[in-house]
Amino acid sequence: LFFLNSGVFLTTEGSPVLEELSQLAAEGVEIFSCGTCLDYYNLKDKLRVGQVTNMYDSVESMQSATKCIVV
Repeated sequence: LFFLNSGVFLTTEGSPVLEELSQLAAEGVEIFSCGTCLDYYNLKDKLRVGQVTNMYDSVESMQSATKCIVV
């Protein structure tokens, strides 16, 4: 799962879906948040689930995926 733009709020402290995302991560789902987006919203130190990524890695992963769902 990739969280971009204001979507990074969902992976940080205070998120209403943090418990669900943590459960997905525990089950092996990879969760990534855009580092530039976290910086823009001053949230990098509040990240609670997943890893920080960059746009290059995000686009590369989406291009190589068999299927990609954008919400």
